[in-house]
Amino acid sequence: MNTLRFGTPGIPTSTEPRNTLEGVKQVKKLGLDAMEFEFVHSVNVSEEKAPEIKKVAKDLDVVLTTHGQYYVNLAAIEKPKYHASVSRMVSAAKRLHECGGWSITWHMGFYLKRDPVKVHEIVKAGAKEVVKKLQDEGINKLWIRPETTGKPTQWGDLKETIKLSQEVEQVLPCIDYGHLHARNNGGNNTLEEFRAVLALIEKELGREALNNMHIQCCGINYGPKGEKNHLNFKESDANWKDMVKSWKEFKIKGVVIPECPNIEEDALMLQKFYKGL
Repeated sequence: MNTLRFGTPGIPTSTEPRNTLEGVKQVKKLGLDAMEFEFVHSVNVSEEKAPEIKKVAKDLDVVLTTHGQYYVNLAAIEKPKYHASVSRMVSAAKRLHECGGWSITWHMGFYLKRDPVKVHEIVKAGAKEVVKKLQDEGINKLWIRPETTGKPTQWGDLKETIKLSQEVEQVLPCIDYGHLHARNNGGNNTLEEFRAVLALIEKELGREALNNMHIQCCGINYGPKGEKNHLNFKESDANWKDMVKSWKEFKIKGVVIPECPNIEEDALMLQKFYKGL
């Protein structure tokens, strides 16, 4: 990636008529340059529409990313749930690829009261299976992303997502700053901590990772058990200005998707602040 882009989590609220293709066009009109498909419940872009979306996004220079299905658990104890998770991940990634997309992320799994080290090995095997299935179909330039998760019962702290990225090709972390903040019940909210996140990524994964960041962020409501719900930045305790300053300081590139309820408003706010630094 040659710059740091900002985009919306789904179709901008100002889009008329409300469909994915018009959403891509509206992103460009707003002055943004990325859009995230929300495949969280299902793959809601048809195979027939994919080529047109790909062409329009390319013509308008809008990078496409995806948040994959919530119903994924590569660490599922029951084999049918595991196989269904792999199948869902592959189908979502294939559709994004057909749309010319760049990166897709999921919450990869749950500990289910098991040893995190053992769970990591299970998740790793699942991620390798997903990547192999995609590569067998020639899909080898789409980033597959384990997302940092917002609850301590979920696999996916920062170190786990980095470790998986070291172990499986075509994999880099999706850094969700709201989740990092909520997972630690209010931690990861200072400039020093934001710097530490990026420094660790650079140390363990190299400059390529900082040049290809997929970031999600938002204000967040949380408690001792972690994430509760997303908030707009100004309605939360998120130290978003220092978060953005750290991106400028480390000269990162990639895509930022503020997952706030107001969709485009906070994306535009972060973009404006970043460009003013």
